[in-house]
Amino acid sequence: MLCLAPLAAFGQLSLNTQHLSNPENEPLPVHPVPNERQIMWNETEFYAFFHYGMNTYTGREWGNGDEPESLFAPTQAPDPRQWLEAAKAAGMKGGIAVVKHHDGFCLWPTETTTHNVTRSGNGFGRETNIPRDFAKAAKELGMKYGFYVSPWDRNSAFYGQDNYVTDVFLRQCAELTKYGNDQFEMWFDGANGGDGYYGGAGGTRSIDASIYYDIPNLRDSVHRVLPDCVMWGVGGEARWIGNEAGFAGETNWSMIDYASNDNDRNALNSGMENGWYWEPGESDAKATDAGWFWHEGESVMSAERLFQMYLETVGRNATLILNCPPDKRGMLPTATTNTLRQLGIMLNNRLGDDRNLATQATIEANTTRSNGATKTYAASNLTDADKNTYWAAPDGEKSAQITLRWDSPKTLRYVMLQEPIRLGQRIKAFRIETSTDGTNWTPRGGNIAQTTVGYKRIIPLNGSTSASYSTGYSAQYLRITILDSRACPLMNNISVF
Repeated sequence: MLCLAPLAAFGQLSLNTQHLSNPENEPLPVHPVPNERQIMWNETEFYAFFHYGMNTYTGREWGNGDEPESLFAPTQAPDPRQWLEAAKAAGMKGGIAVVKHHDGFCLWPTETTTHNVTRSGNGFGRETNIPRDFAKAAKELGMKYGFYVSPWDRNSAFYGQDNYVTDVFLRQCAELTKYGNDQFEMWFDGANGGDGYYGGAGGTRSIDASIYYDIPNLRDSVHRVLPDCVMWGVGGEARWIGNEAGFAGETNWSMIDYASNDNDRNALNSGMENGWYWEPGESDAKATDAGWFWHEGESVMSAERLFQMYLETVGRNATLILNCPPDKRGMLPTATTNTLRQLGIMLNNRLGDDRNLATQATIEANTTRSNGATKTYAASNLTDADKNTYWAAPDGEKSAQITLRWDSPKTLRYVMLQEPIRLGQRIKAFRIETSTDGTNWTPRGGNIAQTTVGYKRIIPLNGSTSASYSTGYSAQYLRITILDSRACPLMNNISVF
């Protein structure tokens, strides 16, 4: 078509170049940038994972798909509200419930397969409907919710055939939307294909997930019904962080190339500064010392260890989805709920909004962007608790200094930085220092890489995430020096604890 276009058209295009005004003097975005559903997902930060299902009763992690439905036999009515209440006490903003794992057993009365709760071994099981009860509880508690539904189905005779995706998997996804159209994340596990029961045929089914599940149409189908739902894994809107141990890279970009895959653990862990796609990292980690599903004799990790995970994920520009498996009652064990409550107290005491010392400080920047018609970009925007305002440097500048001063010395332990990611991730290197007199400065953060910021970065000033709550440092001044940035640096929050 370009070859057939008349030359006059090209001349007209070159003569009529538009000059768009920018009355607010807003910085241009640095691409790629997130869409709105990805921004809302990032703001969820910390949420729970609940692995519960057939494996809870067989002791397996990956069922083969040939388990009799009667083995699913809760000893009382499963209680998703109890799960979410425990998560909320821990400071989590939502949760994702496993409603179908690789064994194909569905925790709701689906019309797509008989391998579901309606054929459970007792009345408690036959009355179970996890997506219904989970969504209802989340809404009542003011929490976000989503579902894990495995694309791989080791029970279905149709898996690997053309009609599995349309007649089974997509129908299951559609059934789950009737429990609410405000899911924040749909979790599609990356495990796809392999051996299984497959309706009695057995054998191995090999598929190419990107082609078999028709990802573009799958994504569009989900978003038409669930406009705010991020598709993890297969959906390509949030990436696996590359491990299941609860840590992200100290350098962590939200961008990556689709050429990267699960074998490139470094790219998954740290992202790519020049990646083409906005695909931020999610860290899936276990709060217990056994598997993803509940196992007899397992122990829950200490609140201090879980706090370390928080610092090394949420504090490194990732989200944390922390697995807390319900037991055979369909309840979280008391040891788990107690530890989660301790974690919530710890997070509030150490990083709670009411502990933010930055709001008591005078804040200044050595360079600031000129005001727009109604917007300002002053350093005071960094401590106003408004995520929509931000400090900005002028175009062409890639470094800056921001200084906080208190009227009297304060004990400092953590610094939290945030960028307004709607305009892209920018900061490449920074340095944090403290001072007692405003003249002599001491670097803080130890050997922690002070490189990327992104949605959120938390630096323990003593340089340790494993023993982060030390006696702290007495200081009257704190200075953040941005050393390098992909474009003029921006930040929308600085908090000090």
